[in-house]
Amino acid sequence: MSCGSSKRVPEVQNEHQQPVLRRSVEVEPATATQNGSITAPQLSIDESLLVDPKLLFIGSKIGEGAHGKVYEGRYGDRVVAIKVLHRGSTSEERDALENRFAREVNMMSRVKHENLVKFIGACKDPLMVIVTELLPGMSLRKYLISIRPKQLELRVALNFALDIARAMECLHANGIIHRDLKPDNLLLTTNQKSVKLADFGLAREESVTEMMTAETGTYRWMAPELYSTVTLRQGEKKHYNNKVDVYSFGIVLWELLTNRMPFEGMSNLQAAYAAAFKQERPSLPEDVSPDLAFIIQSCWVEDPNLRPSFSQIIRMLNAFLFTLSSSSTSVPESVTNETVALNNGTITEFSARARGKFAFLRQLFTAKRTRNSQ
Repeated sequence: MSCGSSKRVPEVQNEHQQPVLRRSVEVEPATATQNGSITAPQLSIDESLLVDPKLLFIGSKIGEGAHGKVYEGRYGDRVVAIKVLHRGSTSEERDALENRFAREVNMMSRVKHENLVKFIGACKDPLMVIVTELLPGMSLRKYLISIRPKQLELRVALNFALDIARAMECLHANGIIHRDLKPDNLLLTTNQKSVKLADFGLAREESVTEMMTAETGTYRWMAPELYSTVTLRQGEKKHYNNKVDVYSFGIVLWELLTNRMPFEGMSNLQAAYAAAFKQERPSLPEDVSPDLAFIIQSCWVEDPNLRPSFSQIIRMLNAFLFTLSSSSTSVPESVTNETVALNNGTITEFSARARGKFAFLRQLFTAKRTRNSQ
């Protein structure tokens, strides 16, 4: 089907959408017009980012989410992925969804990284469409399910984790919070050797997120600060920062190492309550390396200020990979605790401030393990 055709893609019924507590369409900050009415500022898309709809053809559906459907298609002679977004049923909903679309297009167009799905273009009429490179490999979620209960080989899991961390480092360096980091939004390359991050539908620019809609993302991977200890009114905003992505990464890293569903045996809402109000986290396997356990626990620690940055996560993961490569040689504990191995094999130290923060975390987790063993 051509995007230039007048035939519309059927509306998504969201039959597979996970249940939500109090989620609603995110509304942009409102402004008052001259006549006193309230309206949301409309975001625009640069004309250079738009593709010719006459060259765009939509084929079979390959995915579906809360905000639209994804199809395999063609743009000219190129095979691509085409995301068709909902337009909404009311004028307010349409305005909010069009702003979400414009925001997603603008963010995807300005960040480029080998571990981010490549943006190709977009069109606004007659459908809201985002065109990206097509990755023939399945999502990380489907891949993990396909090999379950078998676990990933440790180096494969760590290399996937590094791919994800590098993509997130790029986003954060550009002031973007993804807010929906989970295996469904991570796509494997054809050779299944690496992963790329996709779906900026919930991403926001950090510079405009002093107050943001709470409870975005998917519950099992969501940071506890995205919830409130009291019931939020519909559309109420609250403070948080890019450390919500670090928490989600900690859950994903746990999945990569265990190939289990986080908070298994719980419903989505039970998992959210356990993480947010009871400070529960997925249980770590007894045979997991203390250094990997530390990385995971530092990512999902309750206080966002104690979580590492993705730059620090990359250094810690590289440090652990370095110890694996040097397994035949004794590596001092101080190297794994306070120094990092870069890709070229050289060692560099964390800053004194980072060492102090991570030393505190290690003491915290050691004390917790001691209490649990008693």
